[in-house]
This record gives sequence, structure tokens and C-alpha cells, in this order.
Amino acid sequence: MTEHIDQDYLAKRQLKRGTAGWLLLAGLGVSYVISGDFAGWNFGIGEAGWGGFAVAAVLMGIMYLTLVLSLAEMSASIPAAGGGYSFARQAMGPVGGYITGLAVLIEYALAPAAIVIFIGSAVEELLGFNGPVVYALFYLVFIGIHLAGVGEALKVMMVISGLAVVAILGTAVALIGDFDASRLFDIAPTDAAGASEFMPFGWYGVWAALPFAMWLFLAVEGVPLAAEEAKDPAKDVPKGIIGAMIFLLFTATLVVLLLAGVTGAEAIGSSAVPLVDALNVAGKPTLATLVNVLALAGLVASFFSIIYGYSRLVFALSRAGYLPKMLSVTNERKVPARALIIPGIFGFLASLTGEGDLMLGMAVVGATVSYALMAISHILLRVKQPNLERPYKTPGGVITSGIALVLSIVALTGVYAYDPRAFMYTLALFIIGAAYFFLYSKHHLVANTPEEEFNMLAQAEADITTTS
Repeated sequence: MTEHIDQDYLAKRQLKRGTAGWLLLAGLGVSYVISGDFAGWNFGIGEAGWGGFAVAAVLMGIMYLTLVLSLAEMSASIPAAGGGYSFARQAMGPVGGYITGLAVLIEYALAPAAIVIFIGSAVEELLGFNGPVVYALFYLVFIGIHLAGVGEALKVMMVISGLAVVAILGTAVALIGDFDASRLFDIAPTDAAGASEFMPFGWYGVWAALPFAMWLFLAVEGVPLAAEEAKDPAKDVPKGIIGAMIFLLFTATLVVLLLAGVTGAEAIGSSAVPLVDALNVAGKPTLATLVNVLALAGLVASFFSIIYGYSRLVFALSRAGYLPKMLSVTNERKVPARALIIPGIFGFLASLTGEGDLMLGMAVVGATVSYALMAISHILLRVKQPNLERPYKTPGGVITSGIALVLSIVALTGVYAYDPRAFMYTLALFIIGAAYFFLYSKHHLVANTPEEEFNMLAQAEADITTTS
């Protein structure tokens, strides 16, 4: 069953078109991820040794690159604010679309909760206080900036991300003269299967390190969520997401290689602040202090941008009837205020657990499930809709998305190996979300098919443009 939706319904649910060019979208992609370069990934070296982690990082780099190339094609063909949800609905219908959207929503709702906990720890290190007041303050300030308008928010995001990037590049330049390759292999081999000087914890270590390697790229897939606000979605979104991915591969290579090569693999594998520790070891304490401050900018950049991402996903799911329809109403600035505020409240409540690692583990489970479904969507669209207009085509076609599919499933098993509790809690969220869909929202969608929904949105946009 679907509900009658008139033009007034869609007129109240319009985003601000033409706000973001490809450079702002690339900045958004970097902003989603940049906090991952500062800390978290390095614990994978403790699980696998430097060589084992390097293998895990290469595998996850390939997974994200192939996924990004697949998303670039789909985002050019289906430029809707739902991102992965919109692609999956086109390929697999309402059920596949909703499950994909739910997986991305779990990732994007819980990742800010984890990041704000880490922000609290950074604030405590710098200013000596922490707790729920700090978490609430960051949610209030940065949701408030988003409420001011998308153009303003994306520009603020670019500035904050730029500071974080300067910190990473400055650290790399400062450390390159102190690099010693022998320090990469200072962890003694164990008796694990496949263990060697290169991979001291063997193949099991590589498997357990996969979730940490994902942290170097996690959430870059969110760029297509800005499609309805792009100047030229068919060109800007593919260029933006691919540009962001190339830059993130570069920064990941810098931190993984240089930090362990200066500090030693064993020390960097347990460091809470790897860039800072590496600079201190290299005898650069002043720069280390500056980078410690700028690390907070990296955390804030990811926190800020993922809030943007979840708001656009909630907007799209709500507008289509999957979530309560009141969440997709936009204000006079064309901002989905309720889609910003209400998930922010849930995220804040989740942050009160203080378990940042658990929140991240659950976010990664949601992410890997969504990656598999988005890769399947690309394959199905190529097979079922070969004549779909594709302004950008994925190099390698379904082989490329097939690689992303296989590696995303492998990554999902790696999350279970690292933290079964996060896996089971996330499964419970999927069960609750599925129950809501089958018992209620399935019967209140705005259109029976994705073609109906997208045609309705296109017609409404044309009507609104004509009458305004």
C-alpha cells in the first residue's frame, strides 16, 4: 500500500540545489575519514605486526577503491540524497533499499557517538575536563552550524579538514629524515600459522586487523549523500568521491609507513596518539604539541561531516516513507532540521555509554553489510538495466564491484573475529529495524517502485522550479 503524496508534500522536502561543486564534495569525503589517520588504525599493528597490517590495509584499500568506483557510476546515474539506499532500491526494490539504508544509518548514527567520546578524551588531555557536558556541547554546536545551511556547513567543514590535513602532511615532512625500515619489523614472530618476521602473528593477525585497516577509509562512501545538493551531480559526485579516495590512499600510506618506521612497530601498535609519539621520538616536541591540538580538528571534521551524512540519509528514507515522514520536512534554508536533531539525540544518548570502541565496532558492522549490498546493487543494475544512462562507467564493470563484494564479506568476518559483542548488538538493531519495516513502513511508502519515486521527485522539482 502507498499513500497519496501531493506536490505540497514534496515542496516541504526540498534540499538546496547547486550548493556543492566537486572540490567541496571531495573535501566532504576527506572530512568523513580524516580522523582515522590520527589514531585507531595503528592498533591493527598490535594485532598483526607491521607487515600483517600492511597486507590488511592493502586489502581494505582495494575494497574501498573498487567500492568507490562502483558508487561513482551509480551516483551519476541515480543522483538522489539517499546514496546507497537509492541505488539498492533501484536494483533490489523496497526491501533491499531499506536494509541497505538501515545498514548505512547504523554506521552513520553510531560513528559520531564513538568520535565524540574520542573528542572528549582529547579535550581532557588539553583542558583537563571531560564527560556528558562535553559530548552535548559538541553535538549542539555542530548540529547548530548545519542548521544554518548546507553551503555554510560545507565551507566550515573544509576549513576544519584543511587543518587536519596540514597536521598529517607536516608530520610526514618532519619525520621522513628519521625513517628506518628496520624498525618496521621489531616484533618477534610467534608460532601462529603463516608467522614470519614480516607477519609476526600470521594470517590470523591479518584477519583480526581488517577492522582497524578500514578505519583509514571508513565513511568515504558517504559522498553520494550530497548528490541532490551538487551543482552537476552526474559529473561532480564521481569526481568528488574518486578524488577523495585517491587523497586518502596517499595519507594512509604516509601514516602507516612513516610512523612505524620512526617509532617502531611495537610501540606504534599500542599508541593512543601515534603522530604525537612519533614526533616526540624524533625529537620534535613543539610540533608534537601542535599536532596534538590539530588532532582534535581531525576528530571534529569527521564528527561534523558524518552528522551531515546521517541527516541526508534520514531525510531520504523519511521522504520515501521508510522512516516517519515528519523527519524529512526542510526549513526555510532547505535544511532537514529534524533529520539533524533527532538522530543527534540518539547519538548523544549512545555516547553516554563511554564505550567508543564498541560504538565503532557496531558502526563497522553496519558499514560492511552496506558495502556488500551496494556492490550487489551495482552488479544487478548492470545486468537488469543495461540501458540505464551512465554518465560515468566503472572501469572493469561488474568485476570491480565483485571484488568489493568479496572483500566486504571478508571484512565483516574480521569484525566478528575482533569483537563478537559489537556484531551481536548490531544484529539486534537490524532485527528491530526490519520489524519496523515489515510491520509498519512497508505499508506507508510514497511509491510502489523506485521508478515511481524518482519520476515523482523529478516532476515535483520541475513543477516547483517553474512556479517559483
